[in-house]
Amino acid sequence: MRTVVILLLLANLTFFVYTRLDATSEGEAIRLQEQVQPDKIKLLPPQQVAALGPSKVAALADVCLEWGPLTDAERTRALADLEPLALGKLLTQRRSETTMAFWVYVPPPGNRADADRRAGEFRARGLGEVSVVDTGGQRYSVSFGAFRTEEAARARLDEVTGKGVASAKAGPRQQVVSQTLLVVRDPQGPVVARIRELAASYPGSEAKVGGCDRP
Repeated sequence: MRTVVILLLLANLTFFVYTRLDATSEGEAIRLQEQVQPDKIKLLPPQQVAALGPSKVAALADVCLEWGPLTDAERTRALADLEPLALGKLLTQRRSETTMAFWVYVPPPGNRADADRRAGEFRARGLGEVSVVDTGGQRYSVSFGAFRTEEAARARLDEVTGKGVASAKAGPRQQVVSQTLLVVRDPQGPVVARIRELAASYPGSEAKVGGCDRP
């Protein structure tokens, strides 16, 4: 009799363990079905990322905003404009070489001393980037910057003439200029909006959102 009782207990115990394992396997199968399916994950190219609004950009990983190109004088001013955003290590700089097709200038006044004097006067009017050309057929011209597009050069010319430099001109001039791109990693919506607002006051510059370039 004892043997029969023991066998019944073992049978019940075996059935209990089997039913618990079966329920566990069903639960695991359900959980697996509910998991994200890797084959349905899509990586957005930079063009599609750029089409997203600032609020969605902030939710993405490995996204960068590039602002530029900027001349050395513009870079200094832009960094000052960005200080209130407290970007810290999220902000980096990348140098690039750009072929410029247009520039804004005042023809040579005569000699280097006159050119330096006039350049000083123009800087005192708050005209920002002003330099004296040292070589070539336009030697001793006073330059107000070089630009990739005629539209950007015209915008700079309007700024210069608006501050009283009636002799300034805009014209073609092919040259290679070293410039800077400011890169912000994982930009938040307000940062994207603010930099795009700032870019409007830097002729020839653009603020683009896309994937971060790998080194």
